[in-house]
Amino acid sequence: MIGSLTVTIPSPWNLNLNHHLRRRSSLRPTPPLVKCESGGVPLTKQGHRFLSSLAATAAVRDPATANRLIKKFVASSPKSVALNALSHLLSPRNSQPHLSALAFPLYTKISETSWYNWNPKLVADLIALLDSQGNYSESQALLFQAVSKLKSRERDLVQFYCNLIESCSKHESNDGFDYVYGYLSELVRNSSSVYVKRQGYKSMVCGLCEMGQPNEAEKVVEEMREGGVIKPSLFEFRFVLFGYGKLGFFEDMERMVSEMEIEGLEVDTICSNMVLSSYGAFNELPKMVPWLRKMKTLQIPFSVRTYNSVLNSCPMILSMVQGSDSCFPLSLGELFEALNEDEALLVKEFVESSSVLDEAMEWNDSEAKLDLHGMHLGSAYLIMLQWIEEMKCRFKVEECVIPTQITVVCGSGKHSSVRGESPVKALIREMMVQMKSPMKIDRKNIGCFVAKGQVVRNWLLPVDGAKSFI
Repeated sequence: MIGSLTVTIPSPWNLNLNHHLRRRSSLRPTPPLVKCESGGVPLTKQGHRFLSSLAATAAVRDPATANRLIKKFVASSPKSVALNALSHLLSPRNSQPHLSALAFPLYTKISETSWYNWNPKLVADLIALLDSQGNYSESQALLFQAVSKLKSRERDLVQFYCNLIESCSKHESNDGFDYVYGYLSELVRNSSSVYVKRQGYKSMVCGLCEMGQPNEAEKVVEEMREGGVIKPSLFEFRFVLFGYGKLGFFEDMERMVSEMEIEGLEVDTICSNMVLSSYGAFNELPKMVPWLRKMKTLQIPFSVRTYNSVLNSCPMILSMVQGSDSCFPLSLGELFEALNEDEALLVKEFVESSSVLDEAMEWNDSEAKLDLHGMHLGSAYLIMLQWIEEMKCRFKVEECVIPTQITVVCGSGKHSSVRGESPVKALIREMMVQMKSPMKIDRKNIGCFVAKGQVVRNWLLPVDGAKSFI
């Protein structure tokens, strides 16, 4: 029972300690330059400086200096800055993984401050990291402390286990995951709380799929059905179908879609993007076209992520926008001629639907704006070509009121793999140059290209026999 979990902590998670030590010893010191990896926890400027100092210390293997730097940083930093740095070190996408070994001493110092409030999510992340590093005694001490704190609060305890399941899956800690999964499973099945069961089952299904076990996740869904207390929701079905899809088990993925429809659950844009992403990961481009058509038939709207999922799977388009020669078609007509049949059919499905373009653009008397936020390179490229065609069509209408300013928002690179270097901005800049566009980077906002509306209109629809760029 759950009460016994706080009394007897089983033996350390059965990971190969020597393997972890070899893996860690093979890490080479990196220069003291801290970059923010996409998908990781963004660092504050003060955190950047701190980790840069730690990186220099790690390069010369000076633990005493590292501890002194940690102590000074915690003492001089606001709560938000200190916790931000710790969260970055705990992230599996930490930009300098060799510094993650310093997460525990940093946490220890933070936990000694007067402002620190015990945080179960932070502790779960730390436990999973310590286990992945082979630091079993520290991870189990933290686990024992957490379960002791939460044993009388069932809802908080299940949430902690859910956090721990998620952290273990992110750190790809197989044995750690199995260990915690056993505790969570026992808690869920012995609890009479609907909330505990719902949260626990969601975490179990999600975790199993993240660990590459969608067949086991499907068994959990079936258990939910048979139990009758908690009915499987769209959330569980999505994870199972995507779990199969990521492994290339398309028959099982499609079977789950059919089961969703039988259950009366809506196959929405999110589910569709999961299916498309799965096909694309295995270069099954011919399978993507019928699915896009199915979305249109069922009136499932395309999204920016739909564009990303499909176009990230198109090798020819990616080679155009990522190529070193930076030479690519500058109109939809040229693009169709350059693509093979599979990719051309996919692009055709997008061009025939303007839903994503309509959401990305604004048009009024004062400004016509295109917002490329959230778009990957292929998506930004295609949307730009669609947008140019749309502007030409609008400008050809005599009653069209020409906006005072035309703006393309592409971002300044705050969320890019290297902070401040936006691949989309670089692509748009190159397109503007090759098109001889009058649009230039805005002096007030370097993440935007701007020009006067009349100037853009004359560029797209030149007068007096002048030749258009397309």
